[in-house]
Amino acid sequence: MCRCPFHDDKNPSMKVDRRFHCFGCGADGDVIDFVSRLEGISPKEAALLLARAFSVPYEDKGSPSRNRRPHPRQETPEQQFKRMERYCLRVLCDYRNRLGRWKRDYAPKGPEDDWHPLFVEALQKQDYVEYLLDTLLSPDMEERAALIASYGKEVRNLERRMAELDAGAAAGRDGHHRGRPAAPER
Repeated sequence: MCRCPFHDDKNPSMKVDRRFHCFGCGADGDVIDFVSRLEGISPKEAALLLARAFSVPYEDKGSPSRNRRPHPRQETPEQQFKRMERYCLRVLCDYRNRLGRWKRDYAPKGPEDDWHPLFVEALQKQDYVEYLLDTLLSPDMEERAALIASYGKEVRNLERRMAELDAGAAAGRDGHHRGRPAAPER
């Protein structure tokens, strides 16, 4: 539940899950409807905005008449920076959450147990990822810009690795399995 941004809401009246619904003003829809209404743009523009914001590849297969329309405006350098900043923050938060789960779920049960590679990774990377997140949340714009420029490729590699781990888990294999069942991802 949250306060609805579409009317003067003093108390939380909007329920948000896969869809949103405001019990106060009746606003309802999916993520595209939400962004469209919030930004005051068409649903198609909202979908394109979301695709760009979350680096989702898309292909516009519109009719030939649509191809003659002007293309959406190019992002300014500031918009590109903000998009990349949000992207890095999202990926690093996801990774930090996984590290916490791995540290808990893959911890050895006894002194004779082997250390699971994901447990070791959690021990090695947790402080580093916390440092990167602290820097991204810093009020110093130059620090944030330097981090994004320096670690952007590493963040993309992290996202790719997490997707590969998810695909391996979905296929029923854990590339690092060492004789005990893997704890489920939460």
